[in-house]
Amino acid sequence: MAVYIEGKKLKAMERKVKVGEVALRFATLVLGVSAAALMETNSEVKGIVSIQTKAKFTDMKILVFLVIANGLAAAYSLVQLVRCLTCMLHGTMLHSKAVAWAIFISDQVMAYITLAAIAATAQAAVFAEYGQPEFQWMKACNIFTRFCFQSGEGATMALLVSMASICLSGISAFNLFRLYDCSFI
Repeated sequence: MAVYIEGKKLKAMERKVKVGEVALRFATLVLGVSAAALMETNSEVKGIVSIQTKAKFTDMKILVFLVIANGLAAAYSLVQLVRCLTCMLHGTMLHSKAVAWAIFISDQVMAYITLAAIAATAQAAVFAEYGQPEFQWMKACNIFTRFCFQSGEGATMALLVSMASICLSGISAFNLFRLYDCSFI
């Protein structure tokens, strides 16, 4: 069954999709920068017996990956935000299939990178919170509580970046596949 939408309704729907895309790209930009900044400035010094120990985000390589992934997502969102705003201001819509495919693939890559980073960070957080007695890995969050709390805040922001990236990949899929004729449905 084919779905027919009147011209005015189609334009209104496209406008809503573009506004939603701009809002999500702006949120991804702000949250990505915030998450990266929270992680990068995260450190805590504790005295254990008579030794000073400092925990910083570079001690856990997965947190370095999370900072890089959020930085990439924020930079990519900035570029795409400029593209979206330019298209909205000039009143042009995306008509090139090649450009639509490039945006779709790039949005997919960003979604997968941010999702992988947050999944790996969640695994590292479990080890930091509970340790791994079989390998004699101690609980780090018992010692570095402020460090773990700030890392959790950064990971929460990174999770929101990942969710926004997933939504953006859906919007770019909509923008791509609406360029193809689906009259056979």
